[in-house]
Formats: sequence, structure tokens, C-alpha cells
Amino acid sequence: MAEVKLHGALPSPFVYRVIWALKLKGVPYEFVSEDLSNKSALLLKYNPVHKKIPVLVHGGKPVCESMVILEYIEETWPQNPSLMPNNPYDRAQARFWIKFAEDKGVAVWKMFRSTGQELQNTMKEALEMLQTVEEHGLGEKKFFNGDNIGLVDLTFGSIVYWLQVIEDIVGAKLFESHKFPHLHAWIETFKQVPVIEENLPNQDELLVALKLRREQLMASA
Repeated sequence: MAEVKLHGALPSPFVYRVIWALKLKGVPYEFVSEDLSNKSALLLKYNPVHKKIPVLVHGGKPVCESMVILEYIEETWPQNPSLMPNNPYDRAQARFWIKFAEDKGVAVWKMFRSTGQELQNTMKEALEMLQTVEEHGLGEKKFFNGDNIGLVDLTFGSIVYWLQVIEDIVGAKLFESHKFPHLHAWIETFKQVPVIEENLPNQDELLVALKLRREQLMASA
């Protein structure tokens, strides 16, 4: 099999999406840690457009952007477990919710960078996203695909797990169990999948890392 390398920096949620997918597929890879304050020549070579992580390099060929990488992994290693439904309609629905997560999940990352009125506005956006997924996206299903974990779960997992830490940092509580019972049940099930559980950042360590990053962002604003 051609060599697989993942260029990333931890604890990026976008990098973890890719780690989860590779681990679920059983694809061996080498993790190349990037210093985002001093980006390597290889990172700039592999992603000259955005100069961002993650970048998957397979057989010397780079693939950029986390969701593009996840679809590439699914198509390149289609063996079990399949991370997208086989039925065309169900696949279309999965793509819809992935797109929704990418478009609306931005509110969570904006929360992390915001204060004052801007923080209030982004909190409202994040709350609306959660309400929409609770009411229309998940229902009574174990995972977004049904009984099996898939790309939609990896996408929302990287948002909700980080949101729970960001809430502590900004002093807000949005993701309450009585308001979002389906999503709460889902995230607990998601975290208990052995491959996910073994490859989750420790929440205490994540809190420290994100607090420091937020302080740096506020100081440079």
C-alpha cells in the first residue's frame, strides 16, 4: 500500500476528523506534526492555496480540506466499515448534513474567537444549529446513518465535543441535555465507540490548550 502521511497540529478538531476516519478504516499512517506559527516547507508545498492543516499525503499526492479528505478516504478504502450509506438517497441526505455542519458549525469556532455582543450573536447562531439538528437531523437514530457510525457523525462529533470545552472557556452553557436529549444521547454513544474513545483529546488538556489559544487571539486582536 502506498505510504500515507497526515500533516496536522493537535488539538485541531479538523485533524481529529481525519484521524478518526483513518483509524476506523484501519489505514496505517504517519502523523507529521506541524508548527502553525512556523509552517514547514512541506506544508506550504502540499497546500499552497490555503496553507492550512490537515493535509493527507497518499503516495506523495496531497489532499487538502478535512471533509474532502474524509470523502477521499471513504472512496480509496471502501472496505468495512463503510462511512457513507450505500443507498443513493441516504448518501444525498448524509451530504446535506455534512454541508449543514460545515456551514453552520462555523458559529462554534466564531464563539471561541468572540467577546461581548459578537459572542452573544455567535452563541445564538450555535444554538439555532443545535436545535435544527436535534429536530430534523438525528431523530431516534443511534447515529446519523442509523446503526453505524459515518462521516456525518465524525463531522458533528468534531463540533460538539469541542463546543463542550469552548462553553467552559467563554462562560456559556448551550448544549444542555434537557434541551437536546437526542444529541446528548448521540454524543455519549459516539464517544464510546472504541476507536473514537481511544483517539479523543483529553478534555482537561483540551481546555488548557484552547484557553491559551484564546488568550493569544484576544491579545492580538
